[in-house]
Amino acid sequence: MSLAEKFIVVPFKRNRAGLAPGEMRQASNGTSAEKIASARSLGVGAYSVMVDSETGDMSSPRLLAAFGEVGDLTQD
Repeated sequence: MSLAEKFIVVPFKRNRAGLAPGEMRQASNGTSAEKIASARSLGVGAYSVMVDSETGDMSSPRLLAAFGEVGDLTQD
């Protein structure tokens, strides 16, 4: 297994159960992820995640910046 750090931006929206993550967008680096996240409305988070290059599985999300309300990506 080979892990690599990637950066993603995840917008959040309200639903009946509370906050739900929307479609994630990849960023080239942490600064870029924060810049993309700051330009969005409602709630959006910029994260660093570890990605298994063989399977594409993501793990260990780390919040870099939050704007508005964001959910917890570490929950199942």
